[in-house]
Amino acid sequence: MPRFDGRGPQGFGPGTGRGMGPCGAGRGYGMGDARGSGRRFYTKKEEKGMLTEEVEALEEEMKAIKERLSELKD
Repeated sequence: MPRFDGRGPQGFGPGTGRGMGPCGAGRGYGMGDARGSGRRFYTKKEEKGMLTEEVEALEEEMKAIKERLSELKD
């Protein structure tokens, strides 16, 4: 919480941010508190699933970028 007032980063309450801080429960993929407080460790199966979803999302984004580049060539 940027202002430590209990309202979250945009005033919508706790747990509404990107999970980057010590209370992020690992949603920031380890980008928060390096000491491990509030971090969740995933099983290999969970991590594999998350990484697979990430690859699929990145591939879709890359496809859209390539399509746009193709449009801009004209």
